[in-house]
Amino acid sequence: MYLDYYGLKEKPFTITPNPKFIYLSKNHKEVFAHLLYGVQNQAGFVVVTGEVGTGKTTVLRTLFGELQEDHYCLAFIFNPCLSATDLLRNINREFGLADKEGSNSDLLSALNEFLLQQRSEGRTVVLVIDEAQNLEPAVLEQIRLLSNLETETDKLIQIVLVGQPELKDILSRSDLRQLNQRITVRYHLQPMDFTDTCDYISHRLRIAGGTQQRVFGDGALKKIFSFSKGYPRLINILCDRALLVGYAEGCREIDTRMIQTAIGELGYPQRTFQRRPMLWIGALVVAFAVGILGYYLNL
Repeated sequence: MYLDYYGLKEKPFTITPNPKFIYLSKNHKEVFAHLLYGVQNQAGFVVVTGEVGTGKTTVLRTLFGELQEDHYCLAFIFNPCLSATDLLRNINREFGLADKEGSNSDLLSALNEFLLQQRSEGRTVVLVIDEAQNLEPAVLEQIRLLSNLETETDKLIQIVLVGQPELKDILSRSDLRQLNQRITVRYHLQPMDFTDTCDYISHRLRIAGGTQQRVFGDGALKKIFSFSKGYPRLINILCDRALLVGYAEGCREIDTRMIQTAIGELGYPQRTFQRRPMLWIGALVVAFAVGILGYYLNL
């Protein structure tokens, strides 16, 4: 609706991950470096945590784009709410192995044979499990057993667990200490700072074909950061609605008031600068008491 008005070719602030719009902030570059180091150096287990909306999926997509098929074989599990056997079956399916019924032992045997073949062909096998905070302890234990698939010198499979902060608490459980001790690379992804937030917004507008030199004013950018706290998903949601507000009002530059309007339209409470009635009543009572005390002291 607002694309032509702002000179855009496509919506710049969709919440669906789009590799075309990938922007790596300082924090995203750092976590990407940790991931790449862990995979390339065959660290075994890598764990990445971060709050909802910090851009973990963005980093994973960047990693997938960096790992060439000639040297790496990738599997991505994004629905880990499975039993240990079903998880193994899904992993084998992702690697193109026959999806047949069988015990865990049969599935592990087939996977081990595949891993040895990939190793002989010079490929590193990488398994990425997203939303790993939803894994049951028994399933995590099964994942630990996957790390036993190894040669005398190297691990045959590199496992990346990605999840929300609760994953750190789960892994610290005493019954999962064997798995926790095998994690060699860890990183907790923080939200973006104000500078990266501004650069992120400019980047997405530019990729979307924006030709207008200035869309969000300085005050609007500060308001966006104050609301989003640097979380990319919240930035996208708010900026998209703010552009719609600006279009509806016929304004080509988004200001602070429009951002506040957009926040209200998204269902978040509007800030009010009016004093609460109870505060006024309290102040009157105090003033009255002070006046009475002063009167009696002067008698």
